[in-house]
Order: sequence, then structure tokens, then C-alpha cells
Amino acid sequence: MFNRKLYAAGAVFAALAGSASAQTLVYCSEGSPEGFDPALYTAGTTFDASSRTIYDKLVDFANDSTEVLPALAESWEVSEDGLEYTFTLREGVQFHSNDSFTPSRPLTAEDVIFSFERQMDEENAFHNASGGTWTYFDGMAMGDIIDSIEAVDDRTVKFTLTQPSAPFIANMAMDFASILSKEYADSLEAAGTPEMLNQAPIGTGPFVFEGYQPDAVIRYSANEDYWVEDQPAVDNLVFAITPDASVRYQRLMAGECHFMQFPNPADVAAMQDDDTIEVAEQQGLNIGYLAYNTTQEPFDNPDVRRALNMAIDKQAIIDVVFQGSAQAAKNPIPPQMWSYNDSIEDDPYDPETARQMLADAGVEDLSMRVWAMPVQRPYNPNARRMAELLQEDFGEIGVDVEIVSYEWGEYLSRARETDRDGAVLLGWSGDNGDPDNFLATLLGCEAVGSGNSAQWCNEEFNDLVTEAAQVTDQDERAALYEEAQVVFKDQAPWATIAHSTVFTPYRSEVTDFELDSLGFLVFGQYGLSQ
Repeated sequence: MFNRKLYAAGAVFAALAGSASAQTLVYCSEGSPEGFDPALYTAGTTFDASSRTIYDKLVDFANDSTEVLPALAESWEVSEDGLEYTFTLREGVQFHSNDSFTPSRPLTAEDVIFSFERQMDEENAFHNASGGTWTYFDGMAMGDIIDSIEAVDDRTVKFTLTQPSAPFIANMAMDFASILSKEYADSLEAAGTPEMLNQAPIGTGPFVFEGYQPDAVIRYSANEDYWVEDQPAVDNLVFAITPDASVRYQRLMAGECHFMQFPNPADVAAMQDDDTIEVAEQQGLNIGYLAYNTTQEPFDNPDVRRALNMAIDKQAIIDVVFQGSAQAAKNPIPPQMWSYNDSIEDDPYDPETARQMLADAGVEDLSMRVWAMPVQRPYNPNARRMAELLQEDFGEIGVDVEIVSYEWGEYLSRARETDRDGAVLLGWSGDNGDPDNFLATLLGCEAVGSGNSAQWCNEEFNDLVTEAAQVTDQDERAALYEEAQVVFKDQAPWATIAHSTVFTPYRSEVTDFELDSLGFLVFGQYGLSQ
């Protein structure tokens, strides 16, 4: 009988065995990717396996800040009215090849156009090819913001917007904006296999996709033609998919993998005392939350949602789930982000008042589901335990809770459904350092059915966030976002739980290890000492 766990371990050992002549970096990842087309998904697990290894974007963030730097575009210009963005592409950037495809040309403007038009044009042959949804693109209303994309020449592409968009350049550095090969897509369409764009990826990034054994291992080789000097720093990269944090730690100690993410908080102190392990630590630009389905009774009543929020003992959750390595969240954006409204007061922990509020709202014998993620995330290291604590808290005010879960890809898909029952544990790590990335992507009306798992469309909130995205002055934008947070707190579509500290353990033989400014892994940068 085929044993996936044994296969995964064998693949890792085989990879390391060949490292005498070729350096192989092994990452114990926390889960399987949903696919390899980053525009279709929102999970960091998927981005690690795709956009942060295989692909590049027109622009990217600096490692030490959210400053936007040139990437596939060596430069760009913005018109005075803020409606035209013209990008000049690097010359001679090569796409990867695989057994069925060898590119005949370097990157051109046509590849950029294809990468976005497939997301915005329902008639594009690849719009529905993989059966996924363009969650970021649709949730951020990019189809409404972008009026047209045109090739000025092979190395120049112009985006014309319908309205000024302050976050536009930062948005172009996000994973959904990864650039794919139109030539490769055309070859797949001709072969009648367009779905392979999501299964056998071709990009321009630091690593070339070599193969994937679901729930076990992903293999990559270094892109020898990569346009970034001195990257990648190793010959091969292996993702050893290891959902259990304790097993990831065991493999790290045994040298079976070189780094991991999302350790059990209780293990961090021991890791920090281990001479063979280093621990990168960063205050996460994140939020963990419980999203009610605000279209379903009785959760369509803000008084009911506020009552439930007041029943949650956040400090107990921080102590038990995060082992103290987090702070209670009161707003939907993290406190280190500009425009954070610190004047807002959090919901008090007051079960008696919460019980009375439910009674005043006419709610009796309430039963509900709380969804618990099956994987660890930086904003929630143990969703099952958190759900159990919520079950106890809600039980104290007479609410009966059933805890449910699904496989991670199915969990995310079901959470987006507008008729989803109960309340779902989710969270978010910032993609670009802009409040719009939280407030519009997770709570805007355009994001209902995609990133907005509360299915919450509040006109006052949405108008404030929409206006803020069109204003260029940051102080004016901040004032609008601060006001939007007041509306959010009053209407309570979520229970805001915590902002966590992110820990990433790695072995001491790994060189040049650091997280970037947003807490992302920089796979092409990491090397191994001889």
C-alpha cells in the first residue's frame, strides 16, 4: 500500500543525499498548495509554492520595507492625472521550459496583458480554465479600476485606469499580479489542456517547477537564466509537506529540513535554546478573526454579533493558543499599520451583559457552527483549540456550538460561499502594507463572495474605503480609514481575536536568512554553508 508519509520522508532524504555535489535546500512546509496559479488563490501556503518561487511580478517590495522597487519592469511612469501607468520591461527576461514547452522568445508586453486580461475578461479562454475564482482581482475591484491594458511596443505596456487608485502600484507587487507566459498558455490551449497552466507552471522566477506529489513533496531546480544577480543561492529547493508542527520540529532538529514556519508556540523557547537552530522573530502584520455570516439570521443583527463578541475571553485565547505571543485585536488592521485607529475601545469581556443582549434581541436556544482551520497559520497556530475555547465561551451565554472543519482548499472555498452557515475562523497577513489590502479586500462590498467571508456589505463603510483608495494624500486617506474602522466596530461583522508574533525557525547552516518586510519567505536568497 502506498504510504504518503514514507514517500515524503524518502523524497527529502534522497534530496539531501545528493547535496554533496549540488546544494539542496529543504523547507518543511505546513500544507499543500491549492494549485500553482497564484491569481486564483489567497493562501500564503499556495503563494510560497508558486508566486514566491516560480513567478515574478512587474514590481516587488524591498526586503526591509514596503517600498516598491522595479522587478520585471525596470521602470514605470504615472501620468499627472493618475490614470495611466506605463511600465518598461527588462530586456531579455527568459521564461522557464518543461518537457512539453520551450519558449521561443523572452518576456514581452503580451505576457503582461495576458496575465491580467484572463482575470478581467470573461471571454478569455483561460478565465474559467481551472475552475477557480479570481479572489484578489475581483475582491479589490480591479476589473472596475482597470479600463484597458495595451502594448505600446514589445517592452512597454500601459495600464489605463477608470479612476485614480492610490494603492495601484503596491497592488501590482502582490502575488495575484504574477506574470505568466502567453506563449505557454497558447500552446496549452492548442493542445486542449488549458488547466495545465495551474498544474505545470511556467514562470520567470528563481526556481523552475520540477514536480509535485500531492500532500508529500514539491521539487524545484534553480533557474540558471534568472535575471536577478546571485539568485538563487542553491541548486535545488524541496518542499517537504508536513502539516503537523511537532513533526516539522522533529525534522528540523534531525536535519531533514533546513527551515520551517508556524512552530507550536510552546516549542519556541526550546528552539531558541538549541545551538543548532536560529529563530527569526517578527511582529506579524496580521489579524486573526471569527467572521459571522451577516446575511444569515440571527447573525444579520449587529446586536447579536456584538453580544457574541462580548462573550469571548480573548486573553484566555492568547494565553492558551498563542502562549502569550500575540496581542488582543480590536480593529481589522494591525496596530503597526498607518491609519490604525487606536481611539477605538475594544469589546469588554462581559458574559452577563452578552447573555442579556441576546435576550433583548429575542434570541433563545441559539445553536451555531464554528469553523476551525485544518492548518496552522501565522495568525492562528491552533484553530481547533481556539474553536474549543470559543465553544466554552459561547456556552457560558447559552449558545450551543458545533465545531466543523474541512480540507484546507475546500475550507477556503466553502468559507467564500454567500450561504455558508455559522462563523468561520480565518485571518490575514498583509500583502502590501496598505490598509486597503485589509479593509477593501476583506470587508468591501466587491469582496462579498470572495475575500469577504462575513458577506458584509455596509454602504457607509464601503463608501469610506472606496473614497480612501482614490485619494493620493496619505493623511486624508488615513482619516477616512480611521472613520471606516469606527463603522466596522459598531457593526461587528467579525470578532477580532489577535495579532500574532511570527516565528520562523531555521538551521544554523542556512545563510542569508531573513523574512522580508511583510513576513514573506525569500526563497531565492537563502543559501547553505559548505
